[in-house]
Amino acid sequence: MGWLNRKLFGIAPEEIRFDYRGFEGGGVHIRQRIEQIGETFASGYHAALLDDEPASLAETLNRQVEGELRGFAFEGAAMGLAVADFVHPFRPSRWQAFLDGPGEDHVYMLYVGMGWALARLPVRLEQATRRMDPLLRWLAIDGYGFHQGYFHWQRFIGQQEEPRRLTAYARCAFDQGLGRSLWFVKAGDPVRIATAIASFTPNRRTHLWSGVGLACAYAGGVERSVVETLREVGEGFLPQLAQGVAFAAKCRQRAGNPAAHTELACEILCGISADQAAAVTDIALKGLSQVGDMPAYEVWRQRVQLMFGQTNSDAAI
Repeated sequence: MGWLNRKLFGIAPEEIRFDYRGFEGGGVHIRQRIEQIGETFASGYHAALLDDEPASLAETLNRQVEGELRGFAFEGAAMGLAVADFVHPFRPSRWQAFLDGPGEDHVYMLYVGMGWALARLPVRLEQATRRMDPLLRWLAIDGYGFHQGYFHWQRFIGQQEEPRRLTAYARCAFDQGLGRSLWFVKAGDPVRIATAIASFTPNRRTHLWSGVGLACAYAGGVERSVVETLREVGEGFLPQLAQGVAFAAKCRQRAGNPAAHTELACEILCGISADQAAAVTDIALKGLSQVGDMPAYEVWRQRVQLMFGQTNSDAAI
């Protein structure tokens, strides 16, 4: 049945081409990087459609994809497994088995990949995520936001359309993913990114900048001078940028796939190393719980932002 899944649900190669998507700006290097990431994601997605057995799937991904890019392949595989679960609802979840087994170290990417699937399946998004881990379920909404920004950027970035399927905090998580997609849509161009975010209502901007920081650190593809410019144009949102960067550092640290561009982003936007930035997210997890109507995930983010806000204030003094 794998070949049928691929035929019915596959992503056409042109869908991840920079020019086909109509993305803006950027030199040859960043454009190639964006396409490389898209191709790696698609390879993981199609691998899962062809083989949804967690052990053999993970073996294939680990063998075929180099370490620095592997997280994108696991993210794509998570989307594929979630689609397979939808097609075969009466068997044990392959996505959950992947998460509990060989995909565990890529846990954050697996939740984001789930969000891609939910964007394409006829499900009630928030209802579907309520069955997930109460802390990490918001990463699935983040993945949904990235999907909408990546594939429908004219609506969700150009026209600032708000997601009608989401309510309350879910819209904030959506904007974090939408912010990540800005890094791709604007080809890592800080000025274009800042201009786009400035067109959104003020209450959405902090979440968007957080997503930009995460994408800058995890996806990379730009030189030091570009990250330094990002710091300049995002000066009013440095705690949010740094929080996104730190989350990217933690994601790579847990998966064991460090990258030079993550280290660079941590140095410039956090003022510390990638391992130290990842440690900040661990410290912020201690004693974590929901505060009133604020989900624990948002408490986690705000704790990290506060820690970097204090660091930036101290640096200014």
